Amino acid sequence: MSSQSDLTARARIRDAAIELFADRGIEGATIRDIAQKAGVSSGLLRHHFGSKEGLRDACDEYVLSELIGIGNRFIEFQTVDAITPGILRMQRYITRSVLDGSPAGSALFDRLIEYGERWFDTSDVKSADPKAFIAVLSVMKMSMLTSRDLLTRILGVDTGEPEGWARVLKASLEIFSTPLITTDQADLARGALDRLHTPEE
Repeated sequence: MSSQSDLTARARIRDAAIELFADRGIEGATIRDIAQKAGVSSGLLRHHFGSKEGLRDACDEYVLSELIGIGNRFIEFQTVDAITPGILRMQRYITRSVLDGSPAGSALFDRLIEYGERWFDTSDVKSADPKAFIAVLSVMKMSMLTSRDLLTRILGVDTGEPEGWARVLKASLEIFSTPLITTDQADLARGALDRLHTPEE
């Protein structure tokens, strides 16, 4: 097998793994399933990646670099022209990975937060607690992906596909751009929350 064929087989295996991991979770997709979808033998998969964990690591690196590389933005509204089935699949993959409770998933989430904090430092966004801002924003985004079945049923369009996801993003855009409370209400709420963490004298 030529080196070019090796690279092609490796990419097919990686892409098949991303799709199955996104749809079934890491535990739900077997090496045999991935090899079959990629049109290769299990032995060739192990030759390229060693194990399912090795394959997962490769998928993590590829997906993270691809998603970060799209305009190098953290807020998706700035890259709506990049919504494709492949990108949505990678987003579902990332979400499945970070939520599976594994050390690899936790490490991936840490990297996402670190990237978000770097984005925050170069943006005009202001927050008294940047880490909490980025962490909550990230989890809110993931919740829209994990709630695909619920949103699809209510909206009547598959939110795992570009048309449905665009509708979700439009609603998100309205939510983020429309103040839901007044400045005075926000200040009162912050004061109340601050007092929760202030010991009484």
